[in-house]
Amino acid sequence: MSEIITITESAEKYLAKLLDEKKDTNMAVRVFVSDPGTPKAETCLAFCKIDEQEEQDTLIELKTLKVFVETRSIPFLEDAEINFDTDNFGGQLTIKSPNSRLPNISPDSPLEDKVNYVIYNEINPMLESHGGAVNLVEITDEGDAVLQFGGGCQGCGMVDVTLKDGIEKTLLEKFSELKSVKDITDHSITDNAYYSES
Repeated sequence: MSEIITITESAEKYLAKLLDEKKDTNMAVRVFVSDPGTPKAETCLAFCKIDEQEEQDTLIELKTLKVFVETRSIPFLEDAEINFDTDNFGGQLTIKSPNSRLPNISPDSPLEDKVNYVIYNEINPMLESHGGAVNLVEITDEGDAVLQFGGGCQGCGMVDVTLKDGIEKTLLEKFSELKSVKDITDHSITDNAYYSES
């Protein structure tokens, strides 16, 4: 049990057993949320070497193992629990993380989280009327927000207008750190396009 995330005794015992089987005393567990605060969020658990964790990770020392938690993920891990339930097939490790997909943005949040918040709460609701959506792939070191369109936006003849007049304008106005917005979608696939020029 920790203040950041609840790790039940059964889960700790199970994870410690898995680490023991690796025959490496330099191993730990790492918990993080991918795409936090978005509908795509997934709470992940991985093994890592103790000297390979991220510099800003927060360490939880349990009786039998060390758990590193990605600092960026902590706000999204509120009320999260890792548990191990035994059953007829041995058992199953479960991760319940009810807040991982909820927007949780503060002035200190990483730029990626802030951009995702705007995409999922302001931009995508407008695109949904055309059956479309967009998601952030990455923010480059140069300050480019790289996006990928899906659904009715993929292959849509009006996507350039949507990108330049809508999405890019919105993101550049809100985030001075961004220099440009780029689209890496393959628009030659037009099967679901909302508007087709052909």
